[in-house]
Amino acid sequence: MDTEATLRMERVSARKADQDKNLFGRMLAAAMASRGQAQRLLSATSELSITEWRILWDLDCAGPLSVQDMASIQRTDHSLISRALPGMREKGYVKTARCARDKRQSLVVLSDAGKRAFAKAAPTMKQRRIALEAAFPDTELETFLALLTRFESFLAQPVDLELPLEEIE
Repeated sequence: MDTEATLRMERVSARKADQDKNLFGRMLAAAMASRGQAQRLLSATSELSITEWRILWDLDCAGPLSVQDMASIQRTDHSLISRALPGMREKGYVKTARCARDKRQSLVVLSDAGKRAFAKAAPTMKQRRIALEAAFPDTELETFLALLTRFESFLAQPVDLELPLEEIE
């Protein structure tokens, strides 16, 4: 290996060490790894995408629900759910119905085919949650969730851009 390649590897290694402490990047990487793992598991047991799985799960546990309800439960943007629903209707997993109290609002309802698709994938996804719980004692999981809640609260607040540069590093 020549000197230029060695120096580049050292720069990359130093930058990676810095980025290992970057919570923003680490959270994104963890979320992407989680989605990848979930998709591999779902692909092995069903034909569901992660978004479809989460919609079916929410509807099985708490449905019928509005798109806004599911977005709130999943802590995601409602457009992600809205984009998945036409395909899910075509597959026969869900149907929509008008809300009895507010006719302007639609509710998503789990169909029999959706119940079957959910039931097929549910044991694998439950095993995934059990495996995660086994990897983290209850106290660690509680601490981790508390830290995530604090991180989300930080992200919801405006950032003070007037901090002196020497305090930022």
